Amino acid sequence: MKITDVRVEHYRWPKEKPIANGKHIYTHNELNLLVIDTDEGITGYGCSWAIEFAESMGKKIMGMDPLDTEKIFQVTYVPKFIGRRGTSMKTVSAIDIALWDIKAKAAGMPLYKLLGGAKEKIPFYVAGGYYAEGKGLPELQKEMEEYVSWGARAIKMKVGGVSLKEDAARVRAVREAVGDDIKLMLDANSAYRFYEAIEFGKMVEEYHPYWFEEPVDADDYEGYRKVSEKLLIPISGGENEVSRFGFRDLINSRSISILNPDATCMGGVTEYMKVAGMADAFGLDMSPHGQQQVHVHLDCAVPNATIAEFYPPQYDAKVYEAFQNPVVMNPDGTVSPSEAPGAGLDINRSVLEAFRV
Repeated sequence: MKITDVRVEHYRWPKEKPIANGKHIYTHNELNLLVIDTDEGITGYGCSWAIEFAESMGKKIMGMDPLDTEKIFQVTYVPKFIGRRGTSMKTVSAIDIALWDIKAKAAGMPLYKLLGGAKEKIPFYVAGGYYAEGKGLPELQKEMEEYVSWGARAIKMKVGGVSLKEDAARVRAVREAVGDDIKLMLDANSAYRFYEAIEFGKMVEEYHPYWFEEPVDADDYEGYRKVSEKLLIPISGGENEVSRFGFRDLINSRSISILNPDATCMGGVTEYMKVAGMADAFGLDMSPHGQQQVHVHLDCAVPNATIAEFYPPQYDAKVYEAFQNPVVMNPDGTVSPSEAPGAGLDINRSVLEAFRV
């Protein structure tokens, strides 16, 4: 089999309402697809937050066998020429995911089974609790209660966008609304300095957060260590980390209990699997961040992924309808990857065509 074409498709559509976390405002949904065609008629799809080097990288891998994922990774990921982080690594990631999509389709298997099939389903959480105009404590409570009514046994909310006192009141309100049996995660999106994160963590420890995600800047390993030493709340992070070497350093900081790798920016499936093995050797659990179509496959592929980030169709119908084989939501608070061959990124063009950029 040989690669015959590499191209990019970009789709963008407005959210019903703008939302904000501790540092950023989001007005649109976006889907950046990297598409690889082969001479055997199998097309692979990869994705990332940004894809800007597809043409130059595509030229390097044209004519190569897409099943040679390790060889192609070494061709595309050359830090001396493309840098170690940023959009170049995101493009490497998208290419790698597309190659594994091809490999799974060629094998006639869903990606999670090809990678090991540790499980067929995994518990999920709904990531909500964003800041929005007109959203007070009653509206926040109603939102979280609705997620639980959909079957979620775990929920996540944003912190870091208002004062420590106001955010502590938001956390208390959510815990009171959903009760003690629902897991509650807090995500600061790197909004705090280490001393602020410690102060805030002390204010909300009594509400038993399941984790405190990205309390400090993603590169501040020392800050992570200081926060983790002072709090009883497990610390999670890693959605902005790249490569197995970056995760090695993050793990060696001895500050993270749950890793949140994102295959669409860290180096694709190839690097994800290496990080999963490394994390397992250190006794660390994982909960991948981002594109659920791919990550639920990766969740179910390895034994130490324990909970999936998931947006049900009630949350954003178009995000769900965009794909031919969406993630399956089970009635027991779990989700399952599609059993169709591939990585789950084949799109419904009739749904997305009007939003192509």
